[in-house]
Amino acid sequence: MFTLLTPAALLALLGLIVPVLIHLWNRRPGREVAVGSLRWLAAGANRRLRNLKPEQLWLLLLRSALLVVLAVALAGPVWRVPQPVGRGQVLVSPELLGTPAFAALRPTIDSLRRRGYALRWLAAGFPKASRAALRADSLGLRDSARVLAATSPAGSRVLWARVRQAASTFSGQPLYVLTPATMQDFQGTQSPLPAEVNWQMLPTAATATWLQAAAIRGDSLRLLLGQSSETQTTFRPVSVKKPAPGGTVRLTGLPAFRFETGTAGAQLQPVGASSAGKAVPAIPVRTNPVRVVIYSTPDFAPDARYLQAGLRAAAAGLLSPMVISTTSTPPAPTNRPDWLFWLADVPLPADWRAAVGQGTQVWQEAVGPGRSDKARLATATFDEVPASIFRRSPLPAEATGGTSYPLWADGQGRPVLSRQLLGRGAIHHLATRLNPIWSELADSPALPARLLALLQPESTDAASQPPTALDQALALQDQRALDPMQLRLSSQAAGAKLTTTTVAQAAAPQSFLQTDLRPWLVLAAGLLFAFERLLAYRRANQSLPSIS
Repeated sequence: MFTLLTPAALLALLGLIVPVLIHLWNRRPGREVAVGSLRWLAAGANRRLRNLKPEQLWLLLLRSALLVVLAVALAGPVWRVPQPVGRGQVLVSPELLGTPAFAALRPTIDSLRRRGYALRWLAAGFPKASRAALRADSLGLRDSARVLAATSPAGSRVLWARVRQAASTFSGQPLYVLTPATMQDFQGTQSPLPAEVNWQMLPTAATATWLQAAAIRGDSLRLLLGQSSETQTTFRPVSVKKPAPGGTVRLTGLPAFRFETGTAGAQLQPVGASSAGKAVPAIPVRTNPVRVVIYSTPDFAPDARYLQAGLRAAAAGLLSPMVISTTSTPPAPTNRPDWLFWLADVPLPADWRAAVGQGTQVWQEAVGPGRSDKARLATATFDEVPASIFRRSPLPAEATGGTSYPLWADGQGRPVLSRQLLGRGAIHHLATRLNPIWSELADSPALPARLLALLQPESTDAASQPPTALDQALALQDQRALDPMQLRLSSQAAGAKLTTTTVAQAAAPQSFLQTDLRPWLVLAAGLLFAFERLLAYRRANQSLPSIS
């Protein structure tokens, strides 16, 4: 069908008025006649002036047609031909095999296959899924698709890019995509997908258990176990008897670990693979306590007392024991601690900044008299009581630079505690103080939990570069899923009532093949212009007076 992409360009047709007016007002001169009939010539000229009518009609039509063709060419003419809908594709994520949601959708998938849809795995190369793979899934057997699920990379960027690649590979074909509703696959802002993609997310009811960290505490081996499900991810400490070198540690739901010691330090080496077929990394075992040094001047003595109490309360959540030492003289970084709390108005010495680059963490509070402020600390949990901030000092310029980012903020979005990355360590700048004159942080029941999130090396931090060990583990083990109310078919038992007609209507938009007609119109305009010039030239030659 004929379609104009820019119909407003047809306003150029108003230019037809120009040649029409020229032809209406064009008056040819009278021919020379005998002297005796001059009065008749004057009368004829007057009659032509009074009787306006187009002359040289063919020339007028050619010029008008030329303007019409040029105006239509400016409007962007195209010829659209409806394309037949190609055979659709059903793309299934291998992680869905063996889940109740996928079993509920099997009748719909079989119906689509009978209608010509091809079943493929949402993996590299989009390999076709054989009937043997579906049969093995029904019987609970291991198949190549399960190998794909174990080796395929996860993550929102990979999954979204894979679906976009499928839309480009099978262009013009309806796509029915089935993936898990795992939350980590749908984070951030992604580019829009084509209209022919019908994406259905299904819950998997999967759980994961892994060993996150280990430390020696006396004659016990403290282990931090992580467990993730559709609703939450939790961690719990477990204590077992410290094994001898070469001994085996066995935990329910996890492969056995062998306790090894060497030049690289103690570690728990997995004996076998996990039940999910994923490789289990070796877990380093911390053998030294967490060493904390608190240096304070007399002006910061109240802050030091409150900080020491908060650290002792937070130490109960650490796998390793904590050793706290306080001093009123500037310490030297000869025996580098894990944490240094620098409570003084003097800047941090250069040798301590060098120690930060080697892995030491430093805490600094606001200096100077500060200024009055009224704000509340933004809560980290729903049951936390926000602490009020009465005074604050501006953060140093280095605390707001490119390598710094806020950890705590107030209700106005201003940073209260920022982390400045320096090498393998970091400097934490507190914009206020723990002194009750400055804030209510010292009396806040949430202070130990906030300090614990900073102290434990297993803490998660999305902005940390490189990512922490917990972030790397969550990228592989996080099973949290989108809430069922957020899914498209929340009221239908994981898509069990999805019909084939619904899929076909949602995933089969009409596509067209467009042919640009402008080159042909430009060619036609050139031919019309040539004819117009030829006709005008012939008319001019015929109107020349003859010499007798």
